[in-house]
Amino acid sequence: MKNAQILVVEDDEFIADLIAINLAGKGCQVTQAQDGQAAWDLIEASATEFDAILLDRKMPRMDGLTLLGKLRARPQTAQVPVIMVTAMDAKASILEGLQAGASYYLTKPLQIDVLLVVVQAAVDQCRQYRQLQQNVRQTEQALRFLTSAGFQYRRLDEVNVLAGLLARLCPQPDRVALGLRELMINAVEHGNLGIDYAGKSQLLLDGDLAAELERRQQLAENADKRVEIRFERTPESILFTVRDQGEGFAWNAYLDFDPERAFDPHGRGIAIARAMSFDTLEYLGNGNTVRVSVALRDA
Repeated sequence: MKNAQILVVEDDEFIADLIAINLAGKGCQVTQAQDGQAAWDLIEASATEFDAILLDRKMPRMDGLTLLGKLRARPQTAQVPVIMVTAMDAKASILEGLQAGASYYLTKPLQIDVLLVVVQAAVDQCRQYRQLQQNVRQTEQALRFLTSAGFQYRRLDEVNVLAGLLARLCPQPDRVALGLRELMINAVEHGNLGIDYAGKSQLLLDGDLAAELERRQQLAENADKRVEIRFERTPESILFTVRDQGEGFAWNAYLDFDPERAFDPHGRGIAIARAMSFDTLEYLGNGNTVRVSVALRDA
């Protein structure tokens, strides 16, 4: 999280300072705005690329949801993770924020340890997405002539390069890359390495996820496990099929944004992929295979 650029939009000076002090203690560069309008003016006037935005829901002049809508409509900030910080914890309120584009939720009064974990997750997400964008732009245009192909990968550090390559085959590659990356990460973490939802939550809170992933990667039982991803181009669409060697999972619970999971530091990847990246998304069999499509109507 060192040198991460964080924007804190909060009209309560005490809470804003509390967040800023704790994030600065982790090496973040923190900018504050006292309401949505001040934040929007700052964003439009500044050349700073923020890695995450912490956003209060209820503020004077411009509230959090209004600002969130403007951020998501602006290409330069459309993918920046937004963390809603609010006392409004009703399910309907949470769902409204998630549907508007909030990436994470934190409730007041703040728990500092949870704050730091969630901000770290948001910063990692933003930085990985920007690296993915760079990979996408660097891929050869000649890949447009590819009609079918198969790939295998084993480790998470192979995901960004491969997702960037495959996304470049599609119209709007930045949009597709985000969803592909989420599905490809799930195939390793939850599929081949068998980390369940609750287990990942605890590992993130303890700061032990990377170490546990590496430990499981080295186990003899996982040594030969691979994720297969197939690409196929038809006249109407591009199809990707991702298949891991895990035992599958109850995928129905993760297709949509769920207010029950709004405060967890993960668990939105499938819903993000379905809502933002692909025209169709379906799981096959026991859930260890997912097939998605990208329509070529705008190609």
